[in-house]
Amino acid sequence: MKSKLNIFYVSSETFPFTKTTELGEVSSALPKCLKQMGHDVRVMMPNYKTINERKYILRDVIRLQGLEIKIGDKVFQANGKSAFIPNSKVQIYFLDNKELFDTDKFDIYNNSSRKHKSNPDRYIFFSIGCLETLKLLHWQPDIIHCNNWQTALIPLLLKSVYSKDPFFKKSRTLLSIHDFSQQGTFDTSVIKKAGISESFLNGNHFNFLEVGIKYADMLNTASESYASEAQKHSASSFGLEKLLKERKNEFCGIANRIDPQIWNPETDSLIPFTYSRRDLSGKHKNKKELLERFKLDGDEKTPVISTIIPLVYEKGIDLIIEIMGDLMKMDLLLIISGIGDEKYQKKLRFLQKKYPKKIGLDFSMDNSLVHLIEAGSDLFLMPSQLEPGGLNQLYSLIYGTIPIVRNTGGLGETVKKFETETKKGTGFVFNDFNAKELLNEIKNALKHFNNEEAWAKLVQNAMKIDFSWKSSASKYVKLYQKLVITKSKKK
Repeated sequence: MKSKLNIFYVSSETFPFTKTTELGEVSSALPKCLKQMGHDVRVMMPNYKTINERKYILRDVIRLQGLEIKIGDKVFQANGKSAFIPNSKVQIYFLDNKELFDTDKFDIYNNSSRKHKSNPDRYIFFSIGCLETLKLLHWQPDIIHCNNWQTALIPLLLKSVYSKDPFFKKSRTLLSIHDFSQQGTFDTSVIKKAGISESFLNGNHFNFLEVGIKYADMLNTASESYASEAQKHSASSFGLEKLLKERKNEFCGIANRIDPQIWNPETDSLIPFTYSRRDLSGKHKNKKELLERFKLDGDEKTPVISTIIPLVYEKGIDLIIEIMGDLMKMDLLLIISGIGDEKYQKKLRFLQKKYPKKIGLDFSMDNSLVHLIEAGSDLFLMPSQLEPGGLNQLYSLIYGTIPIVRNTGGLGETVKKFETETKKGTGFVFNDFNAKELLNEIKNALKHFNNEEAWAKLVQNAMKIDFSWKSSASKYVKLYQKLVITKSKKK
């Protein structure tokens, strides 16, 4: 068994260079942990216009300059730069093309603009560019770890265009699916643009995620329970359940975890006051800062409920809006931070105008403010319809901010319902995706908040759990090793 692996980690976003979804943080934290375990890990992502090259010291890589990538009839120029993920020795490469990666800070995937039509070109370019970069670097990976639809073309490229290329003879692919709802579905012209034979087409469209699921050597998602859900229910897999079931022997769940260098209330440089479970005085001071920041009326005894979510139906924002009238009658304050559909921003602005001293809104997703919200709130809402993994509930737990979650995917695996009699559990959990259940669970949480003894125990339970990457990273290594061994046997 090979003890030291060459792992090429390919992602459309990596924190702190850019982050719009939890993938950004996973793509930073997991490679760092794998590097600490002794593996040679290199990361690659697009060089979006919004990346601050001076701040992160991106440097040109001479051998990666002037690479030409053909997409259909058009040839695009590619240039490569590199840096290190902060506070690590993990090298990260950036594939640059100003025409393709001129994006908005909060919409790097161009989902809300007419530029959405260029997405297949962008990620064909990126996928081919990743493979050509490896050849130019003369660095042969044992594992090419792909993430989401944006990199899901790579397994198909390796089994078609690059199938006879001896450089990739020993490479195996893993596709991690963090979001089933975004699949990269376009018309069939995409396959010609990628230089792939039409014999690989199936139907009257081309779905990046679908071909990734078909041709990757191994698949995983962000929790064991969601891996099971996705094979059974169309609502969980967005129509891919049959294909996932066919690949059930190569499909598993590995939980996402958090980077303690970034998320730790004892050392967090982004919050005004650090604290620990042994001394929570800093948390109370952060709460005061948070209320002042949003100009809300309340004190230490007023429960502050927050949520930091994409403003889309699947994350439960409709449920929160539906019960807003009931919430505003209660003794509580509500803070909502997120980006997404403009219709939700409109509704929330209307409600905030109606209750300016009880509702705080933030659509900037400012990183410092996100940390303050986690540190200064008492309760955190995650009423998701679907949640393969989830990270915010983990941040909340270690910051002593008690989560209220729906029992789905990673939420149900990581948050255990608090039982008053046994004093065991770490949060509040409801089962059905409807507003009435959410409201009832909020009322239950507030009842416990007003019980000082029970609340103190609950906070202690939450903050003592270890959610660092070591355990999950070890599971990934076992998966990589399994792939390498399988490849060796097939020689």
